[in-house]
Amino acid sequence: MSDLTLSPDEIAAITGYRSSTRQLNQLHARGFVRAYIGPRGVVLERAHYEAVCRGEYDKRPERKAANLDFLRVGRSVA
Repeated sequence: MSDLTLSPDEIAAITGYRSSTRQLNQLHARGFVRAYIGPRGVVLERAHYEAVCRGEYDKRPERKAANLDFLRVGRSVA
């Protein structure tokens, strides 16, 4: 099971922090969006780590912009 996730020592080496909250913030800032805090600390899947490092996993999913055209249309004020 330990091969599936990075060890606490590996996560500390990557982030430079021992605090789970700081580790998670640092990982998310670097694009490891699947990292989370579990019962025993930060969990980061090794496959996700490797995919992000290879550039195969986008940092953030593309979001569609809201259609706000109705706000731009002139309104007649009575």
